[in-house]
Amino acid sequence: MTTVIPQGSRPRRLTAGRIGIYAFLITAALFFTLPLWIMIVTSLKPMDEIRLGNILAWPANLTFDAWVKAWSSACTGLECNGISVGFWNSVRILIPSVILSIAAGAINGYALSLWRVRGANLLFGILLLGAFIPYQVFLYPLVRIFSTTGIYNSLLCIIIVHVIFGLPTMTLLFRNYYTGLPIELFKAARIDGGGFWTIFFRVMLPMSTPMIVVAAILQVTGIWNDFIFGLTFAGRENLPMTVQLNNIVHSTQGERAYNVDMAATMLAALVPLVVYFVSGRWFVRGIAAGAVKG
Repeated sequence: MTTVIPQGSRPRRLTAGRIGIYAFLITAALFFTLPLWIMIVTSLKPMDEIRLGNILAWPANLTFDAWVKAWSSACTGLECNGISVGFWNSVRILIPSVILSIAAGAINGYALSLWRVRGANLLFGILLLGAFIPYQVFLYPLVRIFSTTGIYNSLLCIIIVHVIFGLPTMTLLFRNYYTGLPIELFKAARIDGGGFWTIFFRVMLPMSTPMIVVAAILQVTGIWNDFIFGLTFAGRENLPMTVQLNNIVHSTQGERAYNVDMAATMLAALVPLVVYFVSGRWFVRGIAAGAVKG
């Protein structure tokens, strides 16, 4: 057995290319983490310390009073119940909207990818076209439609809106994912006598966990961070957390409490951050799985 000796000189450990890559990564990390750091340290400072102007310094007198006030007693207009009201409104909007939009997208993607539906390509193209039209174009027609049906400014109204506007992206994700699965699984299930719903629930849905996680992350982030739909369709009793946050920031009387504003902003961003940190590896797996075929 002969030993192969590598030819040429060994690569240097530190090259100009590596230096450039490290410099870019460090710069990008600072670019994204510096605002977050400023928000965190500002929310933990009393106003007397904030007035000194050293926005990057760690608090000399650490306090969570701003977080408590932002959650329970900050004014969101005429009422001073904190951002907690908007949080629970967002939860009530989020859960049914995510479940229904993912379910509808999975069924549509399954039907368009594995069943020979007449005009499926045309229907899919029209569905995707709606994803590229600015949302603002649909606001007035939807307001008129929901007003006519009597559900405008209600929880049901905002849920339907989120399901409708999430449908194109959800359908695209699941269609690409199911197209990438071995067609033999579908054919075997058909030979065994499986119908549309039997194959979907017993064969396709159990294999869809990575894509369901991707869809959930996208929908949770989009719906939780939504402002314009919540402001337009939710009604005064169901305003989501983003609208309440805007009211806290812009309804201050007298001195502006920057620590409370930053604490409220961090509270509003916690749910998407937690979802990303918990489901990050599933997100990468699902995106890779759904990119096998277009």
